[in-house]
Amino acid sequence: MKIGELAKRSGCQAETVRYYERLGLLPQPERTAGNYRVYNGEHLERLRFIRNCRAIDMTLDDVHRLLYFRDRPDLACLEINELLDTH
Repeated sequence: MKIGELAKRSGCQAETVRYYERLGLLPQPERTAGNYRVYNGEHLERLRFIRNCRAIDMTLDDVHRLLYFRDRPDLACLEINELLDTH
């Protein structure tokens, strides 16, 4: 899906998607021959996760930490449990 569809399906603006990409919260999508971004279901799921975190007033730094551990399920969760307990 293109960025407009991803933004619509996730309930955010296309510029927000680009911003999260620049911050490293969303992985860089594949590109078409015409250099259009092409997103998949994993991007949509991750963007919804980020939006849910932001909805409970988590900072972008906290979201970044959560995603770090989410991407590495073999790491200990004590730090994340403490972070989530504060929210």
